[in-house]
Amino acid sequence: MRVGDGRWAMKELKGSERKQLRGMAHGLEPVCYVGKNGLTEVFLESVRSALAHHELIKVKFVEWKEERKEWSERIAAETDSNLVGLIGNIAIFYREQPDEERRKISLESGVRSPEEEQR
Repeated sequence: MRVGDGRWAMKELKGSERKQLRGMAHGLEPVCYVGKNGLTEVFLESVRSALAHHELIKVKFVEWKEERKEWSERIAAETDSNLVGLIGNIAIFYREQPDEERRKISLESGVRSPEEEQR
């Protein structure tokens, strides 16, 4: 669902859905890293791109570890995603693919597509 400014509206996740997504993310490697440059627009665009492709990603804080909680919330807000969890220096983000045919994760059943299972 699009909101007035053209961005996608995030669906609020239930606790059971967050738990399910954290379990799915367990075997994933981080795809984006927060380094010395912090939260640049280039970094945020790479997170948006990763979410569009994977739906569920991990972001690792290599630097700025003290700011990870606040910055994780900011990343979620700026990328229209949900912060699923923050474990140590790794944040887990989820954004549902708006196109049902391209969707890899179904929260109702916890089903992942065969492509997602191979990752």
